[in-house]
Amino acid sequence: MLATIPSEDHVGGQQPETSAAEATTPRVLLILAAILERLVTRNDPLIEHNGRNNLIHYVSPRPLAAGELGMSLKVFNGVRAPNISIAKYLERLFKYTNCSPSCFVVGYVYIDRLVHKHPELLVISLNVHRLLLTSVMIASKMLDDVQYNNAFYAKVGGVSNSELNRLELELLFLLNFEVTVSSPIFQSYCWYLEKEDLRIGSTLKRVQQPLAFDIKDDVNGI
Repeated sequence: MLATIPSEDHVGGQQPETSAAEATTPRVLLILAAILERLVTRNDPLIEHNGRNNLIHYVSPRPLAAGELGMSLKVFNGVRAPNISIAKYLERLFKYTNCSPSCFVVGYVYIDRLVHKHPELLVISLNVHRLLLTSVMIASKMLDDVQYNNAFYAKVGGVSNSELNRLELELLFLLNFEVTVSSPIFQSYCWYLEKEDLRIGSTLKRVQQPLAFDIKDDVNGI
C-alpha cells in the first residue's frame, strides 16, 4: 500500500524551517510542470489504446532481479493516477527538500534521456510523479553539497523508503548510470526551457526568476 503524502505541518519529523524566500516557487518548476503535463496528456491515450492490463496495472511485490533491472517503467506505475498535480508535486519537493532549482532541470534531463534511450517506454499519469521524485533525488545527490537521505525524500514524496530505494536503482539502470550532466548540456536545456516559457505566453526572460505560487498540499498518496 502506498504511503500518504504528509501534511504541511509534519513531514517525517524533520521539516525544514520555512522563510520568505521559500514562499515563492522558481519559474522553472512551473515550466517543467507544463512540459510534463503536455507529455502525459499525449501519452495517456496511447496506453488506453494498447491495453491497460499489459502496461499499467503492475507493481512488483518483490525486489527486481539483476537481469530485470533497466527494462521497463512498470515499477514506477501506481494503481491509479494521483490527485496532486505535477505542478503542486514539484513545489512540494522544492519546499521540503531544499533542492536547488538546478536539480529540477537536471532531473528533467534524466527523464528526457530516459525517453530517448527507451522510446517504447511512456511517461504517463501513473508514473510521472515517481519518476520526478526519483530523478530529482538523484540530481540532488549529484549537484547539492547537502541533501536529505532517501527516507526523507520518501516521506515527502508519498512512497515508502524501500520503494524509493528500488525506484532509484531501476532508474539508474534505465539510464545506464549516465547521470553526469555537463555544463553545455545543462545550458542547452535552460535555453530550451526559456523558449518553452515564451511559447506558453510568459513574459519572464529567465527561468530562474521566482514567481509567487499559492498551494494547498494534497494529502493523497501517489
